[in-house]
Amino acid sequence: MSKRIAVLVSGGGTNLQALIDAAKRGELGNGKITCVISSKADAYALTRAEENGIKTRTLIRKEYADIASYSRAMRDLLLQEEVDLVVYAGFMTILDENVCDAFQYKMINVHPALIPSFCGKGYYGLHVHEEALKKGVKVSGATVHFVTAECDAGPIILQKAVEVAEDDTPETLQKRIMEQAEWKILPKAVQLFCDDRISVENNKTYIK
Repeated sequence: MSKRIAVLVSGGGTNLQALIDAAKRGELGNGKITCVISSKADAYALTRAEENGIKTRTLIRKEYADIASYSRAMRDLLLQEEVDLVVYAGFMTILDENVCDAFQYKMINVHPALIPSFCGKGYYGLHVHEEALKKGVKVSGATVHFVTAECDAGPIILQKAVEVAEDDTPETLQKRIMEQAEWKILPKAVQLFCDDRISVENNKTYIK
C-alpha cells in the first residue's frame, strides 16, 4: 500500500511543484500525493494540482473565527482523506495541537533557514531572508522538520546549507535557497518518510 500524502498550501505552490516533479521521476518512494488543501481559494498551487490530476480541497482560513476551530476542521478533513503524511508547502497558518497531536510525526514542513536560526513566529517568506542578511550570515539554507504545535520547533529531518553572496537581496537569496535546498530536501524527506526510514527519539530524528 502506498502512503497517501496531503500537501497544504496557501500561495504559488513552488514547493508543491517540486514534489509533483519528484513524484513524476519516481522519487517519492512509497508515497503518492492524493490531495492538495489550500487555505486560500485563489492560490495558484490549486491550479498546479488540477493540471496534474490531483484532487483539491479548500479550507478557507478567514471563514473560521479562530485557530482552534480552523485546526479542528483541518484535522477532520485530513482524517476524512485518510492521509498518512501531511506536507506543509508554503502553508501560512500555524495549526494547533488539535491537528499536531492527531498526526504526531506525520506532518512535515520546509523552513527557509537553518533552524534554530531565523525561525519561530513571524519568520516566514522574505522576512527570514531579510533577517539573515541583516545579521550578515555567510551561509543560510533550508530545514525540513516535523511539525509540532510550537512553531518551527519539531524534530529536524534534513538540512542543506547555501552560501550567501555579498550582493544578495532577500529576493535573490530566497530564490537560491529554494532552488539549491528546499526543492531538493523536501522531496527527499518525503521519500524517507514514505519508505519508513525515519525514527524519532528524544526530539531527534534518526535515518536508517
